[in-house]
Amino acid sequence: MIWAAVLIASAGCYALKLLGHSLPTSVLNRPLVRRSADLLPIALLSALVAVQTFAGGQHLGLDARVAGVGAAVVALLLRAPFIVVVVVAAATAAILRSSGWLS
Repeated sequence: MIWAAVLIASAGCYALKLLGHSLPTSVLNRPLVRRSADLLPIALLSALVAVQTFAGGQHLGLDARVAGVGAAVVALLLRAPFIVVVVVAAATAAILRSSGWLS
């Protein structure tokens, strides 16, 4: 039964991708479509970060992940390189978890 669901989902994803490739260029060059296509990955990534940061099972929670994301935001505002942002966020979360302040 699970393989049927996997195959159906795969066929649906393939059909959606094929539909995108079959659109005429005139539709893809419209300003609204271009603007939406540019902003959609940012919105999806932001939603993923928010869910992974604040969700803990069936409830919302504030823990070391929130502090790590906050530290990453500060590092980004200071124009730090991406690898530094990642290290700052991970180190902040690790220090807070190991110290027992936020679990």
